[in-house]
Amino acid sequence: MDAVDVAAVLTDGERIEKFGKTSFFPFDSENRKTLANANGCWPGDDRVFEAERVVVSAHKKALMDNFTGSVIGFHGQTLAHDPENGRTHQAGDGQEIADATGIATVWDFRTRDMELGGQGAPLAPFFHFALAKFLGEYSPVAFLNLGGIANVSWVDPAASAPESRGALFAFDTGPANSLLDALIQSKAGARCDDGGKISSSGKENRELLEKLLQAPYFAAKAPKSLDRAQFLYALAMLDHQSLEDSAATLAEFTARSVAEGFKLLPSLPSKTIVTGGGVKNLDVMRRLSAALPTELLDGSSVGLSPHALEAQAFAYLAVRVMRGLPISSPSTTGCSEPAIGARISYPSRRKLD
Repeated sequence: MDAVDVAAVLTDGERIEKFGKTSFFPFDSENRKTLANANGCWPGDDRVFEAERVVVSAHKKALMDNFTGSVIGFHGQTLAHDPENGRTHQAGDGQEIADATGIATVWDFRTRDMELGGQGAPLAPFFHFALAKFLGEYSPVAFLNLGGIANVSWVDPAASAPESRGALFAFDTGPANSLLDALIQSKAGARCDDGGKISSSGKENRELLEKLLQAPYFAAKAPKSLDRAQFLYALAMLDHQSLEDSAATLAEFTARSVAEGFKLLPSLPSKTIVTGGGVKNLDVMRRLSAALPTELLDGSSVGLSPHALEAQAFAYLAVRVMRGLPISSPSTTGCSEPAIGARISYPSRRKLD
């Protein structure tokens, strides 16, 4: 809920030929508040209506000023995700984007997967498969995304296609930035723990940490996915601790939950490439390096743009949708068969100059 990311990718939906420029358009404080107020809400709520206005307006401005491609992948803003009951909600209307830009827009990426019994997330793994090929990897590698929620994709680049048996295994491991950000925003009045300075000066509460790790989610089989609000109860458990110790406990919770998730992978990856905003938290990265039995690499060290990868992923997936190729599989979301399809909106009028 920080910004709109825009990224250009040259691809046929199978191979990545080239990455174009990336751009970042922060929401102002009032718009962030509007989005936060709608978090956890479903269509029909007035707060959702206001959030949709923010999302669509921000995306139209970002795209009209900075994009000249042949198709747009528009993910929208996730406000609520309830995979156990087969429903998810991303605010934003792709038809408005198509009309404003004059470019075909692919959106509502998660519904078809959920109709097939999938979790609707994570959806980046098919992109990660193409990334492993692009990077010239030849043995299993993992991509760890540290967004609000942490998710991991185990990739075997020797497979012929991402939907092939044994090519991918993916799931959400647990919270990444969401709990830490919520703690810092409520207790320190800042947006995040910049660089992990606060958590690195505290001491984790081992007793509370073990209680958090006993949550049923961590014992559940993968594929599995999380709503960003699912572990918010952790903040109440930490309420009587200092800010520094609370932050340290949550930073360690992220690292330990990722390490628990790695035990579910088909094999130990040769390396783990980390992306997402969490790479900026040096304390979390340090804790992950200590917790994981694999080489840990910041995505930028291998030539990637860690903060643009999610935007790049949906650009790539949009092309797959246009070509009728699947964007998820039983081993990435738990769907019954490879999921093909999302909504495609074509401009209903010419783009205004």
